[in-house]
Amino acid sequence: MPLIVDPDLCTSCGECVERCPMDIIRLNEEGFPYKKYDECWYCGVCEEDCPEKALVIDLPFLVK
Repeated sequence: MPLIVDPDLCTSCGECVERCPMDIIRLNEEGFPYKKYDECWYCGVCEEDCPEKALVIDLPFLVK
């Protein structure tokens, strides 16, 4: 799952890190979220709970 972060919107608040039920999201050295492990359930909590709407999950199984 590519976790797409808009650096212009992300404020590095860490809400996505706190909300992730699988505990797979971390903040990098620049303060932007990234997926540390591959066990993502694609639940969308990080995208939904981001207060700045800076995250998008690119779901690999959806036909575009």
